[in-house]
Amino acid sequence: MMEFYDVGKIVNTHGLKGEVRVISVTSNPEDRYYAGAPLSWFKDEEQLDLTVRTHRVHKNFDLVAFEDFPSINDVERLVGGTLKVGDNQLLELEENEFYLHEIVGCAVVDESGEQLGKIKEVLSTGANDVWIVQRPNKKDLLLPYIESVILNVDIENQQVTVHVMEGLDE
Repeated sequence: MMEFYDVGKIVNTHGLKGEVRVISVTSNPEDRYYAGAPLSWFKDEEQLDLTVRTHRVHKNFDLVAFEDFPSINDVERLVGGTLKVGDNQLLELEENEFYLHEIVGCAVVDESGEQLGKIKEVLSTGANDVWIVQRPNKKDLLLPYIESVILNVDIENQQVTVHVMEGLDE
């Protein structure tokens, strides 16, 4: 059974020529929205396979048009849906790169090896992502995804080593 991963959400139509505004959650829009790229669209129980026709960036949105959807009337029903890729389209990652869905659930330890908790979710803030660590009997710990804090990510062993700088754990 194929798994699907979010690429972006269609939030509106744009103009009359079948473009939609996408708020993207992918860090590589150029690798997702190239002409001819396959995407799957999901909303409620519906699913559609789409092929990207054009892509451009406008303000904070990715504007995407699809093959066989030439006008605004064709894409209005896509608004509110989510664009996803199947696991067969996950990009080959460079060494030391990983997908956010691989991070959630990883154990978090500090440099001394002390268990701090588990990664509960990742927030994209525009600047640095924030990794939220769920801790037993304590408030969640919010860690910015920067080199001085996230020291090592070991996907294979599901463990992230961090340096909790002073002031982060208030």
